[in-house]
Amino acid sequence: MDESLKELGALIAAKRPDCVIGWEVAHRELNIDAAPAAIVAFTEFLRSDAGCRFSSLVDITAVDHPEREARFVVVYHFLSMYQNQRIRIRCALREDEMIPSIVSVHPSANWFEREVFDMFGIIFSGHPDLRRLLTDYGFRGHPLRKDFPTTGYTEVRYDEAQKRVVYEPVNLVQEFRQFDFMSPWEGADYILPGDEKAKA
Repeated sequence: MDESLKELGALIAAKRPDCVIGWEVAHRELNIDAAPAAIVAFTEFLRSDAGCRFSSLVDITAVDHPEREARFVVVYHFLSMYQNQRIRIRCALREDEMIPSIVSVHPSANWFEREVFDMFGIIFSGHPDLRRLLTDYGFRGHPLRKDFPTTGYTEVRYDEAQKRVVYEPVNLVQEFRQFDFMSPWEGADYILPGDEKAKA
């Protein structure tokens, strides 16, 4: 399995050196680092080349690395049912960079790209309808960024008196803000095996 993936990685890198920055086989999976500006041409090549035929887009997601200059990594997962192989494409982006949409190659990318935009704030240039998908229209921030507060910025609830949904600033009392994360059962009235903070 690993040998066939290495052959595939070498083949793709040889055929598209304009797109491929680097590649590796790790944990029995082929990972290719690609240039963001070339992602449309590269996905078109992966879909149509006889040695690849990655015609199924499985998922698009992202990873946030706030400490890096290229903060975000957009990750594409493809499947070739013809070759019975999977491939992962990674594109590193700075926070102020956009990445081209691949909707013209894979129409199923539409909602995947909207989800990544909503959760991370990554803009896909050329997307036909780039707007929030999972959060509300007035939502502030992008929840999967590592600098997004775990409590969020607003609290949403239904107000019975006003007969509508209302938005209020998050108001947590101090005792809910302090965790030392030593015990998964912190705050429970009972002691379970493995609780490092259990009284002797």
